[in-house]
Amino acid sequence: MIVRSETVFTDASGAGPQGILVRPDDGIVHPGIVLIQEWWGIEPHVRDMAQRLAAQGFTVLVPDLYHGQIATEPDDAMKLMMLVRSNVDRALGEITLALDYLRADALVHPDRLGLMGFCMGGFLTYKIASRYPHLGAISPWYGGGYDPHGEDLSKVSAPVLSVYGELDQGIPQAQIDRVQNAFSAAGKSITVKVYKGAGHAFMNNTHGSYNEVAAKDAWQVAVDFFKHNLV
Repeated sequence: MIVRSETVFTDASGAGPQGILVRPDDGIVHPGIVLIQEWWGIEPHVRDMAQRLAAQGFTVLVPDLYHGQIATEPDDAMKLMMLVRSNVDRALGEITLALDYLRADALVHPDRLGLMGFCMGGFLTYKIASRYPHLGAISPWYGGGYDPHGEDLSKVSAPVLSVYGELDQGIPQAQIDRVQNAFSAAGKSITVKVYKGAGHAFMNNTHGSYNEVAAKDAWQVAVDFFKHNLV
């Protein structure tokens, strides 16, 4: 499927945050997915995932939470990520703008919205799940540092697909269990996939943590998950 991409302002005033919009080039109404970056920023790997999702029949919007900056070294990525984590409400507001932008797009089903995030983006995906009522499916990937007991899970309206790597030293199995148990106790639909032999950011084939077997399987599971819930 042919896709096309453009940079858009997610604030209706045209002066707010920007994002990368990627959609099938067919003029047909599709479900929408907001894709949230890893700590590197909107690097080629993130753009590639957006294009791959669009090729599967989704309109994808990647909000630029770093406002044009892209890190190439871990120290720089850490600094940029900490700026976002120090003002989480602003980041959540920008993600909300991106979701609202898709809902208002004439070629997006307003009641078929998904949210997907990686690393820092996984954490933010969890955070916004209980704050945005129009989501049809969410998939946080290796979202460390998330405490479900600090959220009102009764407000989560979307099924959840959570993806982790078994060897991720920053996210112990006990934390994964807390997330799964909290969502289940709240009566929410959650599927947790923990990939053996895979570490943190195993989907990223540009930064040395790539696990091809886990990445291929997890990606197909996620695509099927979104198609089942949004299409």
